[in-house]
Amino acid sequence: MPEAAYVYHPDSLNYVFRRDHPFDQRRLVMTMELLQQVGALDDSALIQPPYALDEQLLRSIHIPQYVDTVKQLSLDDPEERYISLAGQYGLDYDETPFFPGMHKSASAIGAGSVHAAELVMSGQYNHALHLGGGLHHALPQKGAGFCIYNDASLAIQHIRHQYDAKVLYIDTDVHHGDGVEMSFYTDPHVFTYSIHETGKYLFPGTGRVEERGAGEGFGCTINLPVEPYTEDDSWLECFGTLLDQVLQRAQPDIIVSQHGCDAHALDPLSHIHCSMRIYREMPQLIHQAAHEWCQGRWVALGGGGYDIWRVVPRAWSLLWLEMSEHPLLQTLDHDPQLLLPEHWVNRWQAQSPVELPRTWLDDVSRWEPMPRRQEIMKQNRHICELAASYLK
Repeated sequence: MPEAAYVYHPDSLNYVFRRDHPFDQRRLVMTMELLQQVGALDDSALIQPPYALDEQLLRSIHIPQYVDTVKQLSLDDPEERYISLAGQYGLDYDETPFFPGMHKSASAIGAGSVHAAELVMSGQYNHALHLGGGLHHALPQKGAGFCIYNDASLAIQHIRHQYDAKVLYIDTDVHHGDGVEMSFYTDPHVFTYSIHETGKYLFPGTGRVEERGAGEGFGCTINLPVEPYTEDDSWLECFGTLLDQVLQRAQPDIIVSQHGCDAHALDPLSHIHCSMRIYREMPQLIHQAAHEWCQGRWVALGGGGYDIWRVVPRAWSLLWLEMSEHPLLQTLDHDPQLLLPEHWVNRWQAQSPVELPRTWLDDVSRWEPMPRRQEIMKQNRHICELAASYLK
């Protein structure tokens, strides 16, 4: 069986709110080019999903009125009565404004994540990656946080309906995975585990450790909100410690993970102070878990990440290198200052407003020491222990 599929739909590049919006899909192109230049992505691994997103599946996650409004607001010249409804459905703000063609591009993203799930569950591949996906903030009744349709929820719903499999959803985005949590808050067959910056200071303001699910799904939601300015050691300590216990409790048939890479110190929309190290080690832990618990079944999605120049292409490339077990990782583990391809750096430096990194990983020895490091680690351990106590 082929190890990993790289799912990519060109229409996902049309998911564009406006020219100056922080959600910039050039990151998908930059990542693909970086992987191709190091010989880690050839045509045999690239899978283009079928365009059509099953309407019944879409409406099982989002209410019909919302879907219909998205369709109408996607027209070049929408009717005034639908424009007046945009605010009700979260689509008239600077954050997630409606745009021409949004239904088609959002549906392409949804179809990509569902197809990635199908590739794995049908046994065609052990793993599948869809970096265009991971739009985890879209709620059943509204768009939010740059997300129109919740492709992660659509993929999980497909797995549940078609295969009756137990799903562990792992969300590593710096923002809480609220939309996916809400979709399955009462479902005992979907376990959600989200590590994120505390919502005290960051969108969407949810993801408290006390959020644990409801009804039959009580105890199947685990949130790990960490303090602002958390660094690599504390982030990875908490994530790995709790992951082991979550796996014991969830006993999943498949892992679906979301890999927003906005917990990096350079990301402009958060306050976490991690380096590229967490994007090397978290996929490694999830990969190991998939083989230990799920016979290798693993679907990985993209997500947030708003320093598209210095962070996203490296982080997402490291994810694919891990998923595909590419030998470049062995070289990188022996040489943390391994250089990026010079041609790739030069090509994108011509467009970048900032100086691009030259190495795969960050040299954190050059970073300024973070104040209150011990207090932050202590608070994070306390929250981790509290979350772990809910699993017993």
